[in-house]
Amino acid sequence: MTGPELKPIASAPADFGTDPTVPGTEPSRWHGAFRRIVTGNGLISVLSVILALIAGSIMIAFTDPDVQSTAGYFFARPGDMLAAVWSSISGAYVALFQGAIYNFRVDGFAAGIRPLTETLKFATPLIAAGLGVGLAFRAGLFNIGGQGQMLMAAAAAGWVGTSMNLPWPLHMLAAIVAGIVAGGIWAGIAGILKARTGAHEVIVTIMLNHIAVYLLAWMLATQGILQAPGSNNPKTAAMAESAVLPGILGPQYKLHAGFILALIAVAFTWWLLERSSLGFRFRAVGENPSAAKVAGISVGRMYFYVMLIAGGLVGIAGVSQMLGTVTSGFGGDIDAGIGFDAITVALLGRSTPLGILAAGILFGAFKAGGFAMQASENVPIEIVLVVQSLIVLFIAAPPLVRAIFGLPQPGARKKPNKPKKPKKNAAQIAEEVSA
Repeated sequence: MTGPELKPIASAPADFGTDPTVPGTEPSRWHGAFRRIVTGNGLISVLSVILALIAGSIMIAFTDPDVQSTAGYFFARPGDMLAAVWSSISGAYVALFQGAIYNFRVDGFAAGIRPLTETLKFATPLIAAGLGVGLAFRAGLFNIGGQGQMLMAAAAAGWVGTSMNLPWPLHMLAAIVAGIVAGGIWAGIAGILKARTGAHEVIVTIMLNHIAVYLLAWMLATQGILQAPGSNNPKTAAMAESAVLPGILGPQYKLHAGFILALIAVAFTWWLLERSSLGFRFRAVGENPSAAKVAGISVGRMYFYVMLIAGGLVGIAGVSQMLGTVTSGFGGDIDAGIGFDAITVALLGRSTPLGILAAGILFGAFKAGGFAMQASENVPIEIVLVVQSLIVLFIAAPPLVRAIFGLPQPGARKKPNKPKKPKKNAAQIAEEVSA
């Protein structure tokens, strides 16, 4: 591990994985499997995406009407079916590219690059929430409470954005800080329960998700809290102009300053994990909490701190949604499934800030391009969801991916080479025959 040296753990073993001289520091089999899944080889992530796209190609071909009609006379004219398969798959992925990166069918660079801005807009909350999940992964915690943390962040930022009257940019900064603090507090509840009572973070965060959903529903239905004045609908009023995140590239695009917040969060998370003493402790606890405790690190305190910071990062996702994407007022569906998609983003990014950035942009491209595939090629949008699910499946099964591509399994021992017998010359062979 890299990072600044800490005096309290100067006598700690160099390898936090195992130390036979310290009883009870050997990591469990399940802990080792968890670490391999969330922080494994980046090549597995790339190959998982390739396998998922191949599986998606098969589904696209099978659901195409032309492929189905030509399959009826495949043995008479196989070329027709092969051409239909190629046309359906290539057309779908070309539409995906044009809907997510650049549209060659329109005139002008400004109009052609609009799909890329849509991709970055969809990627913004995924990156921020993925950082919150990935940071917890690095400390050995499974934070699946992104939904609740986003909802509480949106509620706090929404209240500031609709109830307070401040000039720009103070109003915007106050709403951002309120959302980050609310997300951190909501995740910190799970962290302190984990530290004090040993309650499993998965169970606690699931319960907090449900509490957040119904708590937000109550606030949206109550006048004086979040419900728009004079309305009976469970929805907030529009955000004040002084609280809205400004656009980056102009009014013709929907990309807003939330993307810059996400990039700042990526840089902060990288610095925290790779350059700070606190991040070093996080990684030590994630590698082996027993050995970290023996080395003098307060494991419970690290659990609380990491969940507090992770919730704040997820809170940025909620802030970007309601101050940048949905500024006309939001309802109970403001999270849009991002809290759970963030788990996939963190897994694909191998819990590293730069990997999560790339994975978030990829999934943003899936979201933006999926609508283009459906509109231009009549490809069911559910296929994109299946591809995303398959990515998770393959990432969670590295031995399967390695077996498909013929890669060596980690820890596999090479068979020792047998010594070659010296070749016999003609005289030795004749002597053996005569004997």
